Amino acid sequence: MGNYDEDTAFLGERGQFFMILFFLLNAVYISTGFHSFYILFVGASPLHHCQVADGNLSEVWMNASIPNETVNGKLQPSQCWRYTLDAVRNLSAQGYSPQDVNLTDVIQEKCVDGWTYSTDIYHSTIVSEWDLVCDNEWKVPFGASTLYMGYLLGSLVSGQLSDRFGRKQVLFTSLAAEALMILAQSFSHSWLLFCILYFFVGAFQISLYITAFVLGTEVLSKSLRVLFTTLGVFLHYCIGYMVLPWIAFAIRDWRCLLRVLSGLSVVYIPLWWLIPESPRWLLAQGRVMESEAIVRRAAKANNVTAPDVIFKESEVKEAAENCNYSMLQILKSSKIRQTTLMCLMLWMAVNVGYFGLSLNTSNLIGDPFLNCFLSAVTEVPAYIVSTFLLKSCPRRPLLAAFLSIGGAFLLFIQMIPERLHTLTLALEMAGKFGFTMSFTVVYIYTAELYPTVLRNLGMGMCSSAARIGSITAPYVIFLGQLVFYTSHDFPNPF
Repeated sequence: MGNYDEDTAFLGERGQFFMILFFLLNAVYISTGFHSFYILFVGASPLHHCQVADGNLSEVWMNASIPNETVNGKLQPSQCWRYTLDAVRNLSAQGYSPQDVNLTDVIQEKCVDGWTYSTDIYHSTIVSEWDLVCDNEWKVPFGASTLYMGYLLGSLVSGQLSDRFGRKQVLFTSLAAEALMILAQSFSHSWLLFCILYFFVGAFQISLYITAFVLGTEVLSKSLRVLFTTLGVFLHYCIGYMVLPWIAFAIRDWRCLLRVLSGLSVVYIPLWWLIPESPRWLLAQGRVMESEAIVRRAAKANNVTAPDVIFKESEVKEAAENCNYSMLQILKSSKIRQTTLMCLMLWMAVNVGYFGLSLNTSNLIGDPFLNCFLSAVTEVPAYIVSTFLLKSCPRRPLLAAFLSIGGAFLLFIQMIPERLHTLTLALEMAGKFGFTMSFTVVYIYTAELYPTVLRNLGMGMCSSAARIGSITAPYVIFLGQLVFYTSHDFPNPF
């Protein structure tokens, strides 16, 4: 279908049909920004320490029964250890005060009676509700990874489903299903159920993301197509990402937060009647009359006259021959096979960096809501700069340069003393800037490499490989925390 753009050139580049569709598809991506990182607040770990439930101890001795640790230059109660209560009771019964004894000689024990959580920042999270701390702290990164496991399934399946049932059908089904899964997740009674539902949130979310992306590349004019796949998609995604921490700031209970995020999806219901099916896909299915009907409607909206015959007979024949493509088709051509292999590696590298830095904002020093907002704001100039560079620069050198920039700033962090928190934060945001630009380029670069009949499948395969990187990203953060505790000789809480 290489003549589609020539056959529809009479529609122009910036007509009303294209402009309205451009903004409607971009609006869909605001929801993906809302839903991509709510785990930062839902799965946040409030300050906590061992619960000391002993009515025979005075308040002074109850406070003293928790050893102190120095974390990031500040003294705070241990989160996973306490002094043995039998020893503390004996010292209290003998009339000693905490200042009279050397408590460091007292044996420590784990939090056998549970934990007490601070409500200064978060009123409720899955961590405080299900005690996902200390020995169970591994469940938090695993829970975050289930979203990206769902991404893996959605990436594999969404391409084939949208090629079979249509871009529009899969787009709105994914949007509705994602909202329902988030709503159901807010009623989870256990960590396991939360993870299962989060898996399906990820599957429907990436299906929505990829399908809307492909629909935009197939329906929009050439000039708007480039703007949509760079600044449009990513900037509107970033708008949702920037608004998320302020919603979470206003709603500190995780269940209420999920219900609000789910309910916001109802604003997209009218889009079903405003966003058309892809004429390219309809043509590939041999549904020429439906495809022409959409093009003629676009011509009317753009105030241009459509020719009597829009699609040539040769193109209709070619479309009918190419309507049945499977994932194996990508592997048949050596050139496409090599291209796919390189794209798989690039997508994995970009996703490890991008999602690792995005998910790490809750571990940074300072206000978690502000840190998340700054992380999102950092992406705005990255999208703008990369968009302008993409207009005049080749894709391959840009991608290599952006990946190198992101990695270099992260390496510099290792040489910064711990006391220089602001500089460390600035370098991390600079690294996020580089990986965000890489994220922008790799999407449009991959979409341009595949022909129309294989584009959705190719994007789906590359996105599936990228999930390997995003699945491991939470564990990269977890490993960093483990190394931090080990290097500071703290009792290992993991």
